[in-house]
Amino acid sequence: MEIPSGVYDVLTDDRTVIAGDRVQIPFDLDRALYEQVNKVLKEIGGRWDGRKAVRAHVFPFQVEGFMRACLATREFPSRFEQGWYPTPERVVHDMLEHAAIRDGMSVLEPSAGTGSIAGPAAGRGAVVDCVEIDARRAHVLREQGAARRVVEADFLDLDPLDCPTGYRRVVMNPPFSAAVQHVKHAMGFLADDGTLIAVMPESVMWHSDRATVEFRELIALAEGEFIRLPDESFVPSGTSVCTVLLVVDAEPGGPLPTHGWHQRQPRQLDLFAMA
Repeated sequence: MEIPSGVYDVLTDDRTVIAGDRVQIPFDLDRALYEQVNKVLKEIGGRWDGRKAVRAHVFPFQVEGFMRACLATREFPSRFEQGWYPTPERVVHDMLEHAAIRDGMSVLEPSAGTGSIAGPAAGRGAVVDCVEIDARRAHVLREQGAARRVVEADFLDLDPLDCPTGYRRVVMNPPFSAAVQHVKHAMGFLADDGTLIAVMPESVMWHSDRATVEFRELIALAEGEFIRLPDESFVPSGTSVCTVLLVVDAEPGGPLPTHGWHQRQPRQLDLFAMA
Protein backbone atom coordinates (compact mmCIF):
# COMPACT_ATOMS: atom_id res chain seq x y z
CA MET A 1 0.00 0.00 0.00
CA GLU A 2 1.16 3.54 -0.75
CA ILE A 3 2.55 5.65 2.09
CA PRO A 4 0.55 8.92 2.15
CA SER A 5 2.66 11.96 1.34
CA GLY A 6 2.22 13.53 4.78
CA VAL A 7 3.24 10.30 6.51
CA TYR A 8 6.24 9.98 4.18
CA ASP A 9 7.35 13.52 5.06
CA VAL A 10 7.17 12.71 8.78
CA LEU A 11 9.07 9.42 8.49
CA THR A 12 11.83 10.96 6.36
CA ASP A 13 12.13 14.07 8.55
CA ASP A 14 15.67 14.45 9.91
CA ARG A 15 14.26 14.60 13.44
CA THR A 16 12.54 11.20 13.18
CA VAL A 17 14.60 8.40 14.71
CA ILE A 18 14.30 4.95 13.11
CA ALA A 19 16.65 2.58 14.88
CA GLY A 20 16.63 -0.83 16.45
CA ASP A 21 13.06 -1.97 17.06
CA ARG A 22 11.43 1.44 17.20
CA VAL A 23 10.31 4.55 15.34
CA GLN A 24 10.39 7.71 17.43
CA ILE A 25 8.91 11.05 16.30
CA PRO A 26 10.11 13.64 18.84
CA PHE A 27 8.07 16.56 17.51
CA ASP A 28 4.40 17.54 17.53
CA LEU A 29 1.95 16.55 14.79
CA ASP A 30 -1.60 17.73 14.33
CA ARG A 31 -4.18 15.13 15.27
CA ALA A 32 -5.18 14.16 11.74
CA LEU A 33 -1.59 13.63 10.61
CA TYR A 34 -0.74 11.70 13.77
CA GLU A 35 -3.66 9.34 13.12
CA GLN A 36 -2.34 8.70 9.60
CA VAL A 37 1.18 8.01 10.85
CA ASN A 38 -0.10 5.78 13.64
CA LYS A 39 -2.25 3.79 11.21
CA VAL A 40 0.66 3.09 8.86
CA LEU A 41 3.04 2.13 11.67
CA LYS A 42 0.41 -0.18 13.19
CA GLU A 43 -0.19 -1.79 9.78
CA ILE A 44 3.53 -2.52 9.56
CA GLY A 45 3.48 -4.08 13.01
CA GLY A 46 4.35 -1.31 15.45
CA ARG A 47 2.76 -0.74 18.84
CA TRP A 48 2.74 2.64 20.58
CA ASP A 49 4.61 2.61 23.90
CA GLY A 50 3.83 5.82 25.73
CA ARG A 51 6.10 5.28 28.71
CA LYS A 52 8.28 8.30 29.37
CA ALA A 53 11.50 6.37 28.76
CA VAL A 54 10.24 5.09 25.37
CA ARG A 55 7.55 7.22 23.70
CA ALA A 56 7.89 5.45 20.36
CA HIS A 57 6.26 2.86 18.15
CA VAL A 58 7.96 -0.41 19.06
CA PHE A 59 8.14 -3.34 16.65
CA PRO A 60 8.67 -7.06 17.29
CA PHE A 61 11.69 -6.96 14.96
CA GLN A 62 14.59 -4.73 13.94
CA VAL A 63 12.75 -2.21 11.80
CA GLU A 64 15.43 0.06 10.31
CA GLY A 65 16.26 -1.93 7.16
CA PHE A 66 12.63 -2.72 6.47
CA MET A 67 11.56 0.93 6.83
CA ARG A 68 14.38 1.96 4.52
CA ALA A 69 12.99 -0.35 1.82
CA CYS A 70 9.45 0.93 2.35
CA LEU A 71 10.47 4.57 2.21
CA ALA A 72 12.55 4.00 -0.93
CA THR A 73 9.39 2.98 -2.79
CA ARG A 74 6.85 4.97 -0.76
CA GLU A 75 4.84 1.81 -0.09
CA PHE A 76 4.46 -0.82 2.61
CA PRO A 77 3.05 -4.34 2.72
CA SER A 78 -0.29 -4.32 4.52
CA ARG A 79 -1.08 -7.31 6.67
CA PHE A 80 -4.36 -7.54 4.70
CA GLU A 81 -2.75 -8.32 1.36
CA GLN A 82 -0.40 -10.88 -0.14
CA GLY A 83 2.03 -8.49 -1.77
CA TRP A 84 5.63 -7.44 -1.55
CA TYR A 85 7.46 -8.67 1.54
CA PRO A 86 11.18 -7.74 1.49
CA THR A 87 13.35 -10.76 2.25
CA PRO A 88 14.76 -10.44 5.80
CA GLU A 89 18.54 -10.44 6.17
CA ARG A 90 18.65 -13.79 8.00
CA VAL A 91 16.69 -15.48 5.22
CA VAL A 92 18.87 -13.86 2.54
CA HIS A 93 21.96 -15.20 4.30
CA ASP A 94 20.54 -18.73 4.33
CA MET A 95 19.56 -18.52 0.66
CA LEU A 96 23.00 -17.35 -0.43
CA GLU A 97 24.71 -20.01 1.64
CA HIS A 98 22.76 -22.65 -0.31
CA ALA A 99 23.52 -20.82 -3.56
CA ALA A 100 27.30 -21.09 -3.03
CA ILE A 101 27.90 -18.21 -5.43
CA ARG A 102 31.32 -17.82 -7.02
CA ASP A 103 32.81 -14.78 -8.76
CA GLY A 104 31.21 -14.15 -12.12
CA MET A 105 28.34 -16.60 -11.61
CA SER A 106 25.14 -15.58 -13.40
CA VAL A 107 22.16 -15.11 -11.09
CA LEU A 108 18.54 -14.24 -11.85
CA GLU A 109 16.28 -12.73 -9.22
CA PRO A 110 12.63 -12.61 -10.33
CA SER A 111 10.32 -10.32 -8.32
CA ALA A 112 13.40 -8.53 -7.03
CA GLY A 113 11.69 -5.87 -4.92
CA THR A 114 14.23 -3.32 -3.74
CA GLY A 115 17.28 -5.56 -3.86
CA SER A 116 17.27 -7.42 -0.55
CA ILE A 117 18.74 -10.45 -2.33
CA ALA A 118 20.35 -8.84 -5.39
CA GLY A 119 22.65 -6.56 -3.38
CA PRO A 120 24.17 -9.26 -1.15
CA ALA A 121 24.41 -11.67 -4.12
CA ALA A 122 26.36 -9.08 -6.10
CA GLY A 123 28.51 -8.54 -3.03
CA ARG A 124 29.52 -12.19 -3.24
CA GLY A 125 30.64 -11.77 -6.84
CA ALA A 126 27.46 -12.69 -8.73
CA VAL A 127 26.44 -11.05 -12.00
CA VAL A 128 22.79 -10.38 -11.19
CA ASP A 129 19.85 -9.70 -13.49
CA CYS A 130 16.58 -8.62 -11.87
CA VAL A 131 12.94 -8.60 -12.87
CA GLU A 132 10.52 -6.33 -11.02
CA ILE A 133 6.94 -5.48 -11.94
CA ASP A 134 6.63 -2.28 -9.91
CA ALA A 135 8.08 0.86 -11.52
CA ARG A 136 9.05 2.42 -8.18
CA ARG A 137 10.92 -0.66 -7.00
CA ALA A 138 12.57 -1.08 -10.40
CA HIS A 139 13.81 2.51 -10.12
CA VAL A 140 15.29 1.78 -6.69
CA LEU A 141 17.07 -1.29 -8.08
CA ARG A 142 18.61 0.74 -10.90
CA GLU A 143 19.70 3.45 -8.48
CA GLN A 144 21.40 0.87 -6.26
CA GLY A 145 23.52 -0.35 -9.14
CA ALA A 146 23.98 -3.90 -7.83
CA ALA A 147 22.23 -5.52 -10.82
CA ARG A 148 23.71 -5.78 -14.30
CA ARG A 149 20.23 -5.41 -15.74
CA VAL A 150 16.79 -4.56 -14.34
CA VAL A 151 13.77 -5.59 -16.40
CA GLU A 152 10.55 -3.84 -15.45
CA ALA A 153 7.91 -6.45 -16.28
CA ASP A 154 5.57 -9.10 -14.95
CA PHE A 155 7.93 -12.06 -14.62
CA LEU A 156 5.23 -14.49 -15.76
CA ASP A 157 5.03 -12.63 -19.09
CA LEU A 158 8.70 -13.25 -19.92
CA ASP A 159 9.64 -16.04 -22.33
CA PRO A 160 12.62 -18.18 -21.26
CA LEU A 161 13.59 -18.57 -24.91
CA ASP A 162 14.25 -14.83 -25.11
CA CYS A 163 17.32 -15.50 -22.92
CA PRO A 164 20.29 -16.83 -24.89
CA THR A 165 21.46 -19.02 -22.00
CA GLY A 166 20.20 -20.22 -18.65
CA TYR A 167 21.34 -18.80 -15.32
CA ARG A 168 23.58 -20.79 -13.01
CA ARG A 169 21.48 -19.68 -10.07
CA VAL A 170 17.89 -18.50 -9.70
CA VAL A 171 17.32 -17.00 -6.25
CA MET A 172 13.83 -15.76 -5.52
CA ASN A 173 11.20 -14.63 -3.06
CA PRO A 174 8.06 -14.84 -5.23
CA PRO A 175 4.59 -13.50 -4.37
CA PHE A 176 3.31 -15.94 -1.76
CA SER A 177 -0.16 -16.05 -3.33
CA ALA A 178 1.26 -17.42 -6.61
CA ALA A 179 4.51 -18.99 -5.46
CA VAL A 180 4.15 -22.34 -7.27
CA GLN A 181 3.38 -20.64 -10.58
CA HIS A 182 6.33 -18.27 -10.26
CA VAL A 183 8.81 -20.97 -9.24
CA LYS A 184 7.79 -23.31 -12.07
CA HIS A 185 8.16 -20.45 -14.55
CA ALA A 186 11.57 -19.59 -13.09
CA MET A 187 12.82 -23.11 -13.87
CA GLY A 188 12.69 -22.15 -17.54
CA PHE A 189 15.46 -19.61 -16.92
CA LEU A 190 17.71 -22.07 -15.06
CA ALA A 191 20.78 -23.64 -16.68
CA ASP A 192 20.76 -27.41 -17.01
CA ASP A 193 23.39 -27.61 -14.26
CA GLY A 194 22.03 -24.72 -12.19
CA THR A 195 20.42 -24.44 -8.75
CA LEU A 196 17.15 -22.76 -7.82
CA ILE A 197 16.58 -21.42 -4.31
CA ALA A 198 13.15 -20.02 -3.48
CA VAL A 199 11.25 -18.86 -0.42
CA MET A 200 7.76 -20.35 -0.47
CA PRO A 201 4.82 -20.38 1.95
CA GLU A 202 4.75 -23.49 4.12
CA SER A 203 1.38 -24.39 2.60
CA VAL A 204 3.23 -25.75 -0.43
CA MET A 205 3.96 -28.75 1.76
CA TRP A 206 0.32 -29.73 2.23
CA HIS A 207 -2.02 -27.96 -0.20
CA SER A 208 -3.94 -30.62 -2.13
CA ASP A 209 -4.86 -28.73 -5.30
CA ARG A 210 -3.62 -30.36 -8.49
CA ALA A 211 -0.99 -27.72 -9.33
CA THR A 212 0.65 -27.94 -5.89
CA VAL A 213 0.58 -31.75 -5.78
CA GLU A 214 2.19 -31.96 -9.24
CA PHE A 215 4.77 -29.39 -8.16
CA ARG A 216 5.74 -31.45 -5.09
CA GLU A 217 6.01 -34.55 -7.30
CA LEU A 218 8.31 -32.66 -9.68
CA ILE A 219 10.56 -31.52 -6.82
CA ALA A 220 10.68 -35.08 -5.46
CA LEU A 221 11.73 -36.42 -8.89
CA ALA A 222 14.51 -33.84 -8.98
CA GLU A 223 15.52 -34.77 -5.41
CA GLY A 224 14.94 -31.22 -4.25
CA GLU A 225 14.45 -30.24 -0.63
CA PHE A 226 11.96 -28.11 1.28
CA ILE A 227 13.70 -26.68 4.35
CA ARG A 228 11.46 -25.26 7.05
CA LEU A 229 12.37 -21.75 8.14
CA PRO A 230 11.75 -20.55 11.70
CA ASP A 231 8.08 -19.68 12.19
CA GLU A 232 8.62 -15.93 12.51
CA SER A 233 11.22 -15.56 9.76
CA PHE A 234 9.13 -12.97 7.89
CA VAL A 235 7.85 -11.03 10.89
CA PRO A 236 10.54 -8.39 10.18
CA SER A 237 8.82 -7.83 6.84
CA GLY A 238 5.34 -7.44 8.25
CA THR A 239 3.85 -10.93 7.91
CA SER A 240 3.62 -13.99 10.14
CA VAL A 241 3.23 -16.42 7.22
CA CYS A 242 5.25 -19.58 7.86
CA THR A 243 7.76 -20.28 5.12
CA VAL A 244 10.07 -22.91 3.67
CA LEU A 245 13.17 -22.69 1.55
CA LEU A 246 13.15 -24.74 -1.64
CA VAL A 247 16.57 -25.87 -2.85
CA VAL A 248 16.65 -27.90 -6.06
CA ASP A 249 19.50 -28.73 -8.43
CA ALA A 250 18.99 -29.20 -12.15
CA GLU A 251 20.94 -31.71 -14.20
CA PRO A 252 21.14 -32.33 -17.96
CA GLY A 253 18.31 -34.61 -18.99
CA GLY A 254 16.69 -34.32 -15.55
CA PRO A 255 13.00 -33.77 -14.81
CA LEU A 256 13.06 -29.98 -14.35
CA PRO A 257 11.81 -27.88 -17.30
CA THR A 258 15.03 -25.87 -17.47
CA HIS A 259 16.20 -23.39 -20.10
CA GLY A 260 17.83 -26.20 -22.04
CA TRP A 261 14.63 -28.24 -21.88
CA HIS A 262 12.71 -25.33 -23.39
CA GLN A 263 15.31 -24.97 -26.14
CA ARG A 264 15.02 -28.64 -27.05
CA GLN A 265 11.22 -28.64 -27.30
CA PRO A 266 10.88 -27.07 -30.77
CA ARG A 267 13.32 -29.62 -32.22
CA GLN A 268 11.48 -32.47 -30.54
CA LEU A 269 8.16 -31.21 -31.86
CA ASP A 270 9.60 -30.86 -35.38
CA LEU A 271 10.86 -34.42 -35.28
CA PHE A 272 7.46 -35.57 -34.09
CA ALA A 273 5.76 -33.72 -36.95
CA MET A 274 8.06 -35.40 -39.50
CA ALA A 275 7.37 -38.90 -38.21
